Amino acid sequence: MDIDRSRFVEFYPFSGHTLDLAGLRLHYLDEGAGDPVVCVHGNPTWSLYFRRLVLELRRDHRVIVPDHIGCGLSDKPGDDRYEYRLARRVDDLCALLEHLDIRRSITLVVHDWGGMIGLAAAMRSPQRIARLIVMNTAAFPLPAGRRLPWRLRVIRDWPVFREIAVLGFNAFAVLATRMATARGLSPALRRAYTAPYDCWAHRIATLRFVQDIPLSPADPSYALLDQTQRRLGELSGVPMLILWGLRDFVFDHAFLAEWQRRFPAAEVHTYADAGHYVLEDAADECVARVRAFVDATPLAGTADAPALRVSR
Repeated sequence: MDIDRSRFVEFYPFSGHTLDLAGLRLHYLDEGAGDPVVCVHGNPTWSLYFRRLVLELRRDHRVIVPDHIGCGLSDKPGDDRYEYRLARRVDDLCALLEHLDIRRSITLVVHDWGGMIGLAAAMRSPQRIARLIVMNTAAFPLPAGRRLPWRLRVIRDWPVFREIAVLGFNAFAVLATRMATARGLSPALRRAYTAPYDCWAHRIATLRFVQDIPLSPADPSYALLDQTQRRLGELSGVPMLILWGLRDFVFDHAFLAEWQRRFPAAEVHTYADAGHYVLEDAADECVARVRAFVDATPLAGTADAPALRVSR
């Protein structure tokens, strides 16, 4: 089923490319030329979320933004064709970087699930990472004393609710356009964000992402998350920018504090009137901060790196 591009074309002036991953099409943006910037989105966003950064940075950088399988303009297979787990997401990202021969001087930008995916991929060859930009995300378990918010628990753990609400009514993607932003999105932009999730079958990733949240060692993706968080210190010398919306009911001040504990030298900017979609609520401020950070920080880890490992 083709996606109705008229629902987002005014916000998305990009043509895009596709990579074949075992018969599945991974859609990605590859804009501009220069040192690479790799942006990794979360759930239920897609490459649309980074559009302003792409437009700004493509003037002097090569900006790569994949849509995860099941998201955006990528294929949306059933469970019989794709394993919707963190490890597979990391493999996909590594396969894309290898396909594009991106081996050095990467500025990595992560948001939401993109933190776990992007940082786990980075740990396979940390010398590739030159700069790190973090927006309302995590690459470590829930901070001490924190529980998964009830809005996510009911989706993760209540089978009847998640099937009817998420797959049937697109509840996760639709509600995110209202609950993840503090300043509000226009109706047209809300339609753009939900356009890829236009039928039951196309909403599978929005559900599987929530089901895959690793909370304990019993969860399938916990071991990879734990391995990643134990190695984050290998990036301690990399220039890091944190942009954080303080009105985020999931990635709250405790997550920000954990990033700052692990990376005390990071440059941090918080936005009191911005929510989880900080790049929407504080778009002009964030883009300006990213531009200033990129211009001001020298590249680190510029040596050519060996090929990334793909587990499958």
